[in-house]
Amino acid sequence: MTRAGTAAATLAAALALSACDRAPPAAEADAQRPPTSQAMISTEAEWRAERRARLVAEDGWTSLIGLHWLELRAHYVGSDATSGIRLANGPPKLGLVQRDGDRVYFTPERDVAVTLDGAPLKGRAELHDDHAEAPSVLGFDDGKGVLTVLRRGPRKALRVRHADAATRAGFGSIEYWPVDPGWLVDARFIAHPAGRTIEIASITGGVEPMANPGVVEFERDGAAYRLEALDGGEGGLFLILADRTSGHGSYGAGRYLDVAAPDATGRVSLNFNRAYNPPCAFTPFATCPLPPPENRLDLAVTAGEMAYAAPAN
Repeated sequence: MTRAGTAAATLAAALALSACDRAPPAAEADAQRPPTSQAMISTEAEWRAERRARLVAEDGWTSLIGLHWLELRAHYVGSDATSGIRLANGPPKLGLVQRDGDRVYFTPERDVAVTLDGAPLKGRAELHDDHAEAPSVLGFDDGKGVLTVLRRGPRKALRVRHADAATRAGFGSIEYWPVDPGWLVDARFIAHPAGRTIEIASITGGVEPMANPGVVEFERDGAAYRLEALDGGEGGLFLILADRTSGHGSYGAGRYLDVAAPDATGRVSLNFNRAYNPPCAFTPFATCPLPPPENRLDLAVTAGEMAYAAPAN
């Protein structure tokens, strides 16, 4: 088993044991929850439709066809069986990728139409990774194919997308728990000292420090819970969490939740109806961050996206 598989399996196993040791929430608490309004049902249906549209867009997560770590100094790339990095879609011979220290270069195959950042590419050029100010985008197959470079710790990889990806063409349905206003929870954000980070493991086995601006605290059925927050951009927060449904109805490696910026008093609203699966629930070519130990809740979050089951071929 790979390190990625071990990380996900360990997480799922730990949560399964937690789920077996405790009883489900009291029926009395469920009976006291407010009824779901038609307006909320409509609002959440719109969010779910937009979520699906993003996943199946030409540049959505379902368009991924490869994640290729650059282990050698040079790799030939193409769909031909003789290619060191073989593409599921694309020309038989696309070009040559070379590493020179921390830099990555690409030379297109003669007579193959390739673009770099939208302009035709005829010779060797450097590819800037996703941590650069302006990451490079290599296009092929009349724009249907896209190749970019990822940096994860000391490693680099090619991420490849294609509009004709089988995972995109054959994408199934996303199942959800019923919309429940009881899972729209008021919470409090408590800031950490500026510059604090937290170590976050990924599904690929790496660990990286990420900005950790503070913690979110909330209550559910009289019990208190805390979630370490990551920087969600534009003042917002990003939560990576696991709970007692992980591997028992929801995706085993956890789910994500986007949260709007706290107000002046630190108040935030957690809409667990919008807890969503990470990209690795839909493709093996994502590098998803996993929940830190602090964010493994002793709570069954029966809201949001359930585990995705791809349609049978």
